[in-house]
Amino acid sequence: MKKFLIIGAFLMLHLGTQAQQHKMSGDYVVPKDSLVRENIKEWQDVKFGLFMHWGPYSQWGVVESWSICPEDEDWTQRKGPFSDDYFKYKKAYENLQTTFNPVAFNPEKWVKAAKDAGMRYVVFTTKHHDGFSMFDTKQTDYKITDAKTPFSSNPRSNITKEVFNAFRKENFKIGAYFSKPDWHSEYYWWPYFPPKDRNVNYDPAKYPDRWQKFKDFTYNQIEELASDYGKIDILWLDGGQVRPNKKLNQDIDMAKIAGMARSHQPGLIVVDRTVTGEFENYTTPEQQVPDKPLPYPWETCMTMGNSWSYVPHDTYKSAKQLVDLLVKIVSRGGNFLLNIGPGPNGDWDPVAYERLQDIGSWIKINGECIYGSKPIAPYSTKNIFYTQSKKGTESYAVWLAETEDVHLPEQIFIALDGAKKIQKVSMLGTKMNIKWKAKDDGILLTIPTTLQQGKFKYAVTFKVTHK
Repeated sequence: MKKFLIIGAFLMLHLGTQAQQHKMSGDYVVPKDSLVRENIKEWQDVKFGLFMHWGPYSQWGVVESWSICPEDEDWTQRKGPFSDDYFKYKKAYENLQTTFNPVAFNPEKWVKAAKDAGMRYVVFTTKHHDGFSMFDTKQTDYKITDAKTPFSSNPRSNITKEVFNAFRKENFKIGAYFSKPDWHSEYYWWPYFPPKDRNVNYDPAKYPDRWQKFKDFTYNQIEELASDYGKIDILWLDGGQVRPNKKLNQDIDMAKIAGMARSHQPGLIVVDRTVTGEFENYTTPEQQVPDKPLPYPWETCMTMGNSWSYVPHDTYKSAKQLVDLLVKIVSRGGNFLLNIGPGPNGDWDPVAYERLQDIGSWIKINGECIYGSKPIAPYSTKNIFYTQSKKGTESYAVWLAETEDVHLPEQIFIALDGAKKIQKVSMLGTKMNIKWKAKDDGILLTIPTTLQQGKFKYAVTFKVTHK
């Protein structure tokens, strides 16, 4: 994933974030709106969020949307009885609407699991590239609430509204994922032409009236989300090919869309991902963790399993892997948006609940080093990752174990400067102070025997309190 951003002094002044370069160039544009800047600062403090990709495609257990796109054939190969004929396949794919009935849908169950895991914001796919709307849009009948969809008769059929309301009640920040391209819309993939790739399949400059209808369609759907679904904190826009471009200009007038959305949602963060400029308020490294702090707000979005969408018998990352990722991301000044794909019945795989429970057990002990923290040099040394409290009165060294159970050595070196200003060192989850000795480039801890063997899981945090 490529981005095109570098730091500006204004950003450091107003957002107070340190970060790491991530193969980007160009300019990060600091939002002019003070409410947006304040929202970004609040979002940077919550650190850990839940992402969910969900739609009728979960019934086939295939990658979301991409199997109907004639691009990236190597990883989006069609499978099943319709795979030999693209047009039959696409028709069958879209016909999944008529069998989608996730009767086990219970967002309160997700809220409880996410909250217990320490998550504090959610981003939900209101519409992916295939164009199926998981909300009660008035712009198309290809939606969860249409009479052709069996779940439309359920009192909780407006899934997006139910998800947002449930998470909002528990004080989560609310994010609406929305795909700018729409491969179902006749104004994006015009049936007159076959689709060639992920882009619009006609030249908008040659057919400006048709493109204007798509712009209006997109604007109207986003306005529905911004005005009818309660307070929303983040508009998470995917499909970066839809942008101004000299070769194939897919300009949808982001200034107009963002202005409208913020008129309904003051302070709204807009994430026009991979599109440099004033509407990419934070960046989204996908399935990766930057090596160094980035000089602008950012979030790693990553799957708990191997797939963004539900796949039967998916392989899930271990709780230790997920804790390690959270620590590494936060030590570099980022947020961690962890994706779980609900299944066709409307629930998660039981393994996902187990992982969140285990993460939550760790967070309950160590959350102090995560929330509201900022990076501090040297950021990491070997298996130790560093954060600092916002006021700078506490520093944290998180020691990642090699195995699930923590086995500490007799001595641990922490590469933090300013030994003369240290008041005490302790370990989160215990009441014991840790003996330490100043060294030229840090401090050397002596670990009590009672703490060395297997009492903790995944990682432990040493808290350094400054005078």
